[in-house]
Amino acid sequence: MEEKINPAAATYHYEQLAKIIENKIRTGEFAAGSRLPGELILSQEYGVGSNTVRRSLDILRERGLIVTVRARGSFVVEQLPDVDDGRGEE
Repeated sequence: MEEKINPAAATYHYEQLAKIIENKIRTGEFAAGSRLPGELILSQEYGVGSNTVRRSLDILRERGLIVTVRARGSFVVEQLPDVDDGRGEE
């Protein structure tokens, strides 16, 4: 089942898209080392603007899930970081 952006949700579209892509990475749909679809494809597939896609990719980079290589695209990292459960480490 394809996840979709919920326009009525309280969360921003870029946060929803980041979560969708993260789920695909963690479930192996986007395998380690694989190239993510380009911004235009993601934009068309999820019905969002290119700025929304860029912000989503920024979030995924901050979480250590992807790396972006200029003129080549964004790739899933080889070693995924642990899932952040929001509790923080103390």
